[in-house]
Amino acid sequence: MELPPHEGPVLSVVDMHTGGEPLRIILSGYPEVKGESVLSKRRYVREHLDYLRRALMFEPRGHYDMYGALVVESEIPEADLGVLFMHNEGYSTMCGHAIIALGRFAVDYKLVQEPRSPETQVNIHCPCGLVKAFVEYSNGKTGGVRFHSVPAFAFATDVIVAVPGHDEVTVDISYGGAFYAFVSAERFGLDIIKSKTRDLVDAATAVTNSVKSQVKLHHPTSEDLAFLYGTILTDGKDAYSQEPTANMCVFADAQVDRSPTGSGVTARVALQYHKGLIQLNQTRHFQSGATGSLFTGKAVQETICGDFKAVVVEVAGRAHYTGVASFVQESDDKLKLGFLLK
Repeated sequence: MELPPHEGPVLSVVDMHTGGEPLRIILSGYPEVKGESVLSKRRYVREHLDYLRRALMFEPRGHYDMYGALVVESEIPEADLGVLFMHNEGYSTMCGHAIIALGRFAVDYKLVQEPRSPETQVNIHCPCGLVKAFVEYSNGKTGGVRFHSVPAFAFATDVIVAVPGHDEVTVDISYGGAFYAFVSAERFGLDIIKSKTRDLVDAATAVTNSVKSQVKLHHPTSEDLAFLYGTILTDGKDAYSQEPTANMCVFADAQVDRSPTGSGVTARVALQYHKGLIQLNQTRHFQSGATGSLFTGKAVQETICGDFKAVVVEVAGRAHYTGVASFVQESDDKLKLGFLLK
């Protein structure tokens, strides 16, 4: 397709979704991303190239809940690729739904060596660390993806925070490549499946704001990881069951995850394991309160992260392609750098 009149670089992308949650993978058009590590590259794009995040995530090219991934070089020899995650507020340190999509993408777009059946391993270096993805591969076609997380751990349980309009609320805080607060939607008189999305978002956002202002987080390996990414409202069904348990993640600037949230499932499994509610290799099904899509999750190995007892969590799901696009800018377009409606 012939490009229309434009100035500057063409931003080429592949669009996918995992369980309904979008992922815009940026193929080309970015300037050089400087930095000696993936974490330093994250700082660099935040400080120097953020206008491109806004151009691709915001309207008119994206929307309030768009999510993106920029493939970068990794300093780790065993990594097949590095990645920076982006959303409506900035840059995440981990994203499970993106890992599932990137696993397929890396095999299909030949970012790894010869694919192998029945699975091809793809090592993806995220800002939180190295994540190993395993992509189903048969007869030249990719399928479902599972990944092994960085060490995940319960940071604190039964933390009481004052939430305006809701008095004191008890939350758990857990890490799955990013920190999340967990609380049952029932605490706010809400139902994960039946309640209006706006009511769930308002409750989760209120919790996030309160935890950010009242609880100091820290991570054993880097202060760049020590921030609350969002709040996950659950159906309260934390005890092991073969039936799905539902949750909804509200992250960044009140952005709603359409999937069950890969890093959130990781953190939730670590929390359940910490509480003795599940055992190693007990698989649970996690359902998105937004779309009904499913991931599976299980703790597969005990480990440590600093002083925290941790687990490696396996999360599995499916991603699908939705299209490719080439985005351009015109110099006289006053909205070329994007906008959001709240």
